[in-house]
Amino acid sequence: MKFEKKSLKFLEKYLNTSSPTGYEHEGQKIWMDYITPYVDKVEVDHYGTCYGIINPEAEFKVVIEAHADEISWYVNYITDDGLIYVIRNGGSDQTIAPSKVVSIHGEKGIVKGVFGWPAIHTRSANQNEPTPKIDNIFIDCGATSKQEVEDLGIFVGCMITYPDEFFEMNNRYFVCRALDNRIGGFMIAEVARLLKENKKQIPFGLYITNSVQEEVGLYGADMIADTIKPNIAIVTDVTHDTTTPMIEKKKEGDQKCGDGPVVFFAPSVHHTIRELIIDTAKTKKIPFQRAAASRATGTDTDAFAHSNGGVPSALISLPLRYMHTTVEMVSKEDVGNVIQLIYETLLKITPEMKLKYH
Repeated sequence: MKFEKKSLKFLEKYLNTSSPTGYEHEGQKIWMDYITPYVDKVEVDHYGTCYGIINPEAEFKVVIEAHADEISWYVNYITDDGLIYVIRNGGSDQTIAPSKVVSIHGEKGIVKGVFGWPAIHTRSANQNEPTPKIDNIFIDCGATSKQEVEDLGIFVGCMITYPDEFFEMNNRYFVCRALDNRIGGFMIAEVARLLKENKKQIPFGLYITNSVQEEVGLYGADMIADTIKPNIAIVTDVTHDTTTPMIEKKKEGDQKCGDGPVVFFAPSVHHTIRELIIDTAKTKKIPFQRAAASRATGTDTDAFAHSNGGVPSALISLPLRYMHTTVEMVSKEDVGNVIQLIYETLLKITPEMKLKYH
């Protein structure tokens, strides 16, 4: 599918806005503004999960969901010399930190800093050359004392994000930090737009849900599932493109950017919903891939599936290269196909569907 100019403008603004776990509100405002014209009602819970509702009066409820938060760092300790040590907020990767520019979200606004690292000249003679670890990476914000750091408005607990911004590469890929999983928020918002612009009537309440705090334990989805109490949930998140070097396909599966959405098989994935998705892909000639997860999917699918006595849930994933780096990459074609697959699947759901296995 071809992306509308207004859609791409929204995607770029949304991705470029910092939305770290627990501090998602600035990104959520942008998402809500975009989705409002396409839904009947917009709601927000106490922790910042947002959802747009089509047919809010309907008894039968279907959720399509993504998570809004990005990985980040917390200020954990400030030395007397004015250097900053960090802890993770989500699965932040210490190996990519050295020499990265950071935005420290201080009480007086954003302060620029850098993850410092000793020069190669000073390391090469050392047989025990240091590798980046949480206890040896540090941020230099140009201060010479702890007091000076605090004068800049930086204290323990301040959030730290990377400023890397969105771009397109070779007219084939979207590249940005935090495609995991604000690209999901984009895709479900586009489904809402298509339903509205194509004047589709659906026989159920649709809850387009952008959850917070996935990266630290699926917490936002856990909370919102109890609030909405859906009958069905279709979750979208990213999964690994396993065709790049140093990834073991025997362990991680065989998924590739450009080969279509990835439909997951897992205990929490409901057979009926999954087969509906696969049948839809085949009927509408949407390319798709398959992947398996042995115990848990590690996505918000698990939170929805295990809520409210068991909610029939399924997972449609988007293949992504270089997860939890600042250069995450996804295929534009795959993004379009995930949108199309969710959209077409929704058009086949009815409240009369038999959801019990027996």
